[in-house]
Amino acid sequence: MRAPTPVLVGGDIGAYALMRAFNEAYGVRGVIVSRVRTRAFAHTRLADQVIANVDDAEALLAALEQIAAERPDERLVLLTNADWYVETLAAARDRLEPRYEMPMCTAEQFARVSDKALFQADCEALGIPVPRTIEVSFTDGVPSPDKDLELLTYPVIGKPASSAEFYYVDYPGKLKIHDLEDRSDVDDLLERLRAAGFTGTYLLQEFIPGDETQMRSLTAYRDARGRVTMLVTGRVLLEEHTPGTLGVPAAILTEPYADAMDAMTRYLDRVDYRGFANADYKRDARTGRHVFFEVNPRIGRNNWYTTASGVNPAHHVMADLDGSPIATVHGDESVLYSVVHLSLLRRYLPERALRQRVRQVAKRGIARPLHNPEDRSLKRWGVITALTWNYWRKYLQYYPRPTESGH
Repeated sequence: MRAPTPVLVGGDIGAYALMRAFNEAYGVRGVIVSRVRTRAFAHTRLADQVIANVDDAEALLAALEQIAAERPDERLVLLTNADWYVETLAAARDRLEPRYEMPMCTAEQFARVSDKALFQADCEALGIPVPRTIEVSFTDGVPSPDKDLELLTYPVIGKPASSAEFYYVDYPGKLKIHDLEDRSDVDDLLERLRAAGFTGTYLLQEFIPGDETQMRSLTAYRDARGRVTMLVTGRVLLEEHTPGTLGVPAAILTEPYADAMDAMTRYLDRVDYRGFANADYKRDARTGRHVFFEVNPRIGRNNWYTTASGVNPAHHVMADLDGSPIATVHGDESVLYSVVHLSLLRRYLPERALRQRVRQVAKRGIARPLHNPEDRSLKRWGVITALTWNYWRKYLQYYPRPTESGH
């Protein structure tokens, strides 16, 4: 196997974690393409950094073509961990594939998986639990619900059907996910979306009771031959609460959930998917079942929990590209992933038994994506230390104490 040069679009913690996975697996140095020089890659030894207007499709493609021209003899493997970049890259596959290997979904698969309304329909057909949902279409510029809004039971969650499409919409108070307490909150949000010129579909979704420790995360990879070769699940312990990253897991305790792995395998087979997929779901205490909210057509920002648990995603990418045999792996090692200090994490764990378990697992070490002993310098360590301590300020500002709902 020729050693790969991973080329990653994006520069957040998740991109660094994936680049670190390739470095640990194959000892390679890659390329990061991002809009600005991010702190996650500050003073790194793992990658060269290319700055480009990655939010403009043509500028991004031109930057990738320039990278390929400058590296004619290298094996370039193109990846990203953001929906809007997957959409751009998948649509330009014919233009990029002469020089890049692209282990990711097609444009058609992207459209189906990233549309949360279509995801709901596919799950219902497979008997996979999903929350009750009302779709609000803005196709004609006016919000048109598919059902009577009076059917809503509050509180509800508001989120776009397509994260990629929503990325380019701007309005006052924009959040990835809105918590809506009553009808007036719903009406106000729909009016802001209309005024912003939103033309997609927005979802109003039943809130499943429980705080964020009832949330779950799943990372999967399905190869070109139709085999799901990796499945790793975990219990979310704490989510981020700043507006731009609301709902992103900040800490996860890896645990095997066989029912979720089975459900995701059936779903990915149904849509004939290829590449990484990241699912968000929640345990419903009323029924004990896992309720699925969405599947993202890429690896997650929090993907280091897979590598830390012994399942390196880079191995599954390269086995797929080379057509090499690889055993299907179901992650079952218990590992604590966290981007925050343990003392801050424990502050937000309501159950004594859970706090004790987290403390016990933490004694074996905490999986921190940026704390890489192979990528260490005084300057870089200073940046990472500042980033980690800054979480205290963020939580005190946006989520000063834990609540029953996690909101």
